[in-house]
Amino acid sequence: MTNNLERRIKEHNSGKSKYTSKFIPWKVIYKEEMGNRKEAREKEKYYKSAAGRRKMKQIIKNSGPV
Repeated sequence: MTNNLERRIKEHNSGKSKYTSKFIPWKVIYKEEMGNRKEAREKEKYYKSAAGRRKMKQIIKNSGPV
């Protein structure tokens, strides 16, 4: 969740975080815009659930080559 996607990707790709540095380079393959922080947090929580991960795999599969 971020209000500045470009900055967030640069942070992930900078290698400063031990959690994201293992998977560099990061690139955006999907994004959603929410109306407010509460909606964004709820959606993020959903995508971290088993049902949300299945849905995201389906979205990625149907999006074609990146």
